[in-house]
Amino acid sequence: MKYNQLINGSPAVSEIGLGAWQLGVESGWKAMTEKEAIALVQTSFEMGVNFYDTAPNYGKGTSELRLGKALKGYGRNKLVVNTKFGHTDTGGTDYSSNSIRRSLEGSLKRLQMDYVDSLILHNPLPEYLDGNRNDHYELLEQLKTEGKIKAYGASLDTFKEIETLLQTTNSKVIEVFFNLFHQDAARAFDLAKEKNVGIIVKIPLDSGWLTGKYNEHSIFNDIRKRWSKSDIRTRAVLVDSVKKIIGPQANLAHTALSFCLAYDAVSTVIPGNTSMQQLKENLSAVSKPVSKTLVQQLETFYEEEVKSLHIPW
Repeated sequence: MKYNQLINGSPAVSEIGLGAWQLGVESGWKAMTEKEAIALVQTSFEMGVNFYDTAPNYGKGTSELRLGKALKGYGRNKLVVNTKFGHTDTGGTDYSSNSIRRSLEGSLKRLQMDYVDSLILHNPLPEYLDGNRNDHYELLEQLKTEGKIKAYGASLDTFKEIETLLQTTNSKVIEVFFNLFHQDAARAFDLAKEKNVGIIVKIPLDSGWLTGKYNEHSIFNDIRKRWSKSDIRTRAVLVDSVKKIIGPQANLAHTALSFCLAYDAVSTVIPGNTSMQQLKENLSAVSKPVSKTLVQQLETFYEEEVKSLHIPW
């Protein structure tokens, strides 16, 4: 496992982290038992993972609760934990600045921790990103001073959103939507490096499509039922195109993860893991880096065949 700097004052993070959305009950996927969730987290740590991403609304607080139980006793100074603000543990949304402290305190209690390494706004509306027009960032600075967080930022999807945040705030960590089919965020990578901002990549496997296990006939009954039949057909065609580019012997999921890690601006990637087998499979990707030539081919594929489609997440 390779480790990269994400947040000043925190340990370097494993290049593959653990997205903890699936740990919570009511998560929109087949629910894990608490025993299964704790075993998954502890196995990940034993295999070299030390970065964990969660949020209050993941399983209405149960993700944070289970993560806290699983990590207790491992040594806080060996872990890097990111949680979020904006989507609440009751299932609603509240981005008001006077709710930041209350949300963080709830997360810390559930996690059984005195601090989190980073607290980020959870996919906020664009109006909350401009630090010149919001007092959120002054309050986040105060939480840094108090030692309850080491850094702050936001979870974002587009270059424009990232640019606004980084040009108007002192954010030092961002979580970005980036994968083979969604590469717009890469336009902000140089700016992030210039400002010493760490990058967490979310949805690197495009909600499972870049594992290669779905096709045009796939039916989804969980949160992924958001896709129309047309969306499914489009993605199926794109997956086939990627397979032709990378070759029949290549592992699609490994290539997708390694593609994200090929950018030196990226600190860690957080694929979802719903089973021990998926965890081990995703972690094995670190031993299979992609070549610069293949990265360029996949960038060209995006520019020429994917970008204009504006496929939904």
